[in-house]
This record gives sequence, structure tokens and C-alpha cells, in this order.
Amino acid sequence: MAADRDEVLIVGAGIAGLAAALALAARGVPVRVIDAADRPGGKAGIVEVDGVEVETGPSVLTLPEVFGRVFARAGLRLGEVVGLRRLDPGFRYRYADGCVVDVAHDPQDTLASVRSALGPVAEAELAAFLAYSRGIWDAAAPNFVLGPAPSWPAMVALALRRPRALLSVDPMRSMAAGIDRHVREPHLRMLLRRYATYNGSDPRQAPATLNCIAHVELSLGGYGVQGGIYALVRALVAAIEARGGVVECGVAVQRVLVQNGTAVGVAVAGGARRRGRAVVVNADVGLLRDELLPEAGRHLPAVVAPSMSGWTAALRAARGPDRMPHEVLFPTDYEAEFADIFDRDRPPAAPTVYLCAQERCHGTTGWPDAEPVFVMANAPAEPAAGARPSQVWADLEAAVEKRIRAAGLWSDGDALVWRRTPTDLAAAFPGSRGAIYGAASNDRFAAFKRPPNRVRGLPGLYLASGSAHPGGGLPMVALSGLAAADCLGADLGLPAVVE
Repeated sequence: MAADRDEVLIVGAGIAGLAAALALAARGVPVRVIDAADRPGGKAGIVEVDGVEVETGPSVLTLPEVFGRVFARAGLRLGEVVGLRRLDPGFRYRYADGCVVDVAHDPQDTLASVRSALGPVAEAELAAFLAYSRGIWDAAAPNFVLGPAPSWPAMVALALRRPRALLSVDPMRSMAAGIDRHVREPHLRMLLRRYATYNGSDPRQAPATLNCIAHVELSLGGYGVQGGIYALVRALVAAIEARGGVVECGVAVQRVLVQNGTAVGVAVAGGARRRGRAVVVNADVGLLRDELLPEAGRHLPAVVAPSMSGWTAALRAARGPDRMPHEVLFPTDYEAEFADIFDRDRPPAAPTVYLCAQERCHGTTGWPDAEPVFVMANAPAEPAAGARPSQVWADLEAAVEKRIRAAGLWSDGDALVWRRTPTDLAAAFPGSRGAIYGAASNDRFAAFKRPPNRVRGLPGLYLASGSAHPGGGLPMVALSGLAAADCLGADLGLPAVVE
């Protein structure tokens, strides 16, 4: 039908696709989101276990103002659609030597915790590091995150206009070198290296620019979401549908259709064709290259190594008074984890284990006799060809359980009731190889190698995902969706959005 051709087709109902859809629908553009899964959300998903919804993806919200921007496009306030939960303290870091460090919402409280656990010198080191990481964020955010995809001409212009701003992002050091320059205390060094995993990278190789992640979480604060992160998904879908948009699940897109060099629709399973005025791909760029539109590869940056994946599970755990919203259980040798994943391409022999107690974090309701705890261990993405033997994941699961038991956080009767391996992730999200955050940022030019939100040379085709600008993580993919919508809006001749 002719009316259908007015729709913008969005391939994928992840956070980025939903953000793009809402931004367009709010401007009167008809949108249709199409996803192969049986429910929206992408990696921000849920699974039902014995009548209880257990979250299977992101578990902490940073930069909530980004979602404030998304909903503001539709005339909504974030507080009207979801409730934020300030957690004090939010994180507990447990070390193999018995040391415990708590991280609070207020950085001053975190500094006091560090002083109590590690002494006044460590407190001063962390304070200096937070000032350094804030400087990176203030300089990097406008040029690498909040604006359009960075380009070499833009960076040259920035260097000429504001040379100190470019130097402030510390692009020539690695994350680890930037940390070690400010911090000598070994427990703090481990804690700060962990922020490389927030976009699936290696602190030994990733640029020190990524040390701004510490500022985002430690200084700006992480939040729970009342009802769980999936409450954001539900709120986005409701807002899209209230503005006439359609979210269609259970339909697999097989190809992007191109006519006269312009993206004009998609072909779906069963042979049907959907026509549209433009196509936004909210899927891994690898799927676009490999299956949806292989010829798009010549219009995109060269393929780079994938980010980390993760082995994840749900623990049905006895409720205990000492359980924190988030806990991190470090091994003795944290560097060995990165060497296993990035140098030896294997799951870590001694994994760091992350736990999120969903009742405490998000105010969700578990079983009458137990609560759901999300469990995660970092792992490499799947090989480019084939899959790893299932035994490697059984071995990693055993190592994870051993670590949780050693920390005293596994009671008699506790049990893992759901699991997802990187092999499973690769199958669920084609083209990703199971990588959670798109491409790894393991060199100083990573930001320039990430595909922009408008595919140059292919009019009508846009990218909104963790594998496109500005990268992975909840706020980043939401920004990717907004950026794709704004590129498309500009190409349609719509007035620029004023925020």
C-alpha cells in the first residue's frame, strides 16, 4: 500500500531502535519496528522462570539524562514513565585477600569508604584520579559521544581551536597506563581497570580516553530502575505506540532492499517485502555486512576485533541481609583475565564474577522463598568460524560457582535456573559473534573506526546500535538511536531538533 511506503522501517527492537523510533514518531514520521525475537528489548531482555521475570542484560543505568532526552522528544519527563532508584552504597568490591571496598552514589561517600578500607593515601589517589577522569569526560563527551561520529577533519579543527581539550582526553596512553600514573594502590588499580569491561575492551590496550567511564559511574552515579531495566523497554514501546508507531515482533528481516542505489525497504521471512521511505538497522553491523546487505561493506569502515562477550546466568538465591545491589568478586590476578580473553582467546581460568541482586537494585519481586540474582563473567567473543566446545562454558560455570561460594554468597539450596553462553548470544544476535558491545576499543583510533549513523554512499540507510557510533552500553545505544533519527530527519528536510 502507498501509505506503507511512508513508514520508516527499523530493523531491531533493541534500545537504540526503540529510541530512534520514538524520536521519529514524535515528529510525525510513521515508523514500524520489526524484530525476529518474541518480545522487544534486544540485549536488554528478560526471561520468565517459575513465574518470575529475571533480567538477562544491562543491570545498572548511568547517564539517565540521556533517556530524559529520548522521552523529552515525545513531550514526556523521565520521572513520569520510570522511577530511578538511588543506591547507597550500590557496589561492593570483594578482593581475593579479603579486602572489601564499597562504592556509593555520592563520590564523597566513596572516598570515605576507600579511606576506611585502604587508607588516606588511597583516598587521595582516587580523588586525583576522579579529577583526571572528569577532565577527560568534559573534553571527550562533546566530541566523541554527544555529537556526530568523530572524523579526522573535525579532530584537526578541534586541535587548532582547542589544543588543550584534545590533550585532555589522554589519547596516547592506555587505560592501564593512565590509571597507574595516578594510582599506586593495587586494589584501586583493579577497580578502575574494570571500567574497560563496560565497553568490552582491554585496559592494557584501550586508550586512556575511556578512563572517563570511571567519572560517569563513580562521580555521576549509577541507578537502579524501579521494576527493572526492562521497564525502560516497556515505556519506550508504550510511547511509540501512543504516537502511532508499530512494534512488530516475531518477524525476521532477511535483507535490506536497495533500488537505484537507495534503501527502499526490507525482505522478511516467508518472502514478503516491506517498502519504506528509509531503513534504520538496529542490529550488529556484522549482520548488515554478512546477510542483510553485503554490498554495504564497501561503504563502512573496515572490520575490527569484537568486544568481549559474557557468560550470564540467573541464580535463585536465598535472601540474606548482607547482599548488596551489585557485587564484584575479583580473582587474585586480574591481569590474567584480560590475557586469557584477549591474548589467548579463551574464557578466563579465574574469572571476575559480577552479581546484581535484582530485588535490591530494581525493587522487583522474586519468588516467595528466594530472590533472582543476575550473574556474569567476562568471556571472549565466539571465533569467526564455528563455535567453542560446550565444555569450556561448563568449566567457566564451575569456576563462577566456586568464586561465589568462596565469597559466602551461595547458600544451601541456591541454584542456577537460567544460563546463556557466548555461543547462545551469537545465535540470538546474528553477526555479533556474541560480542556484547560491538567492536572492542583496543587502540587509540577506535572511535574513528566505528561506523557512523548515516551510511555514506547508500541513501536511506542508517545505523543505530552498539556497533555504530557512539558505541555500546545503555546510554550510548540510546544516543545512537537519537543520532540515527536526527540524520534521517535532516535528510527528510525536517527542522533540526532543539533540546
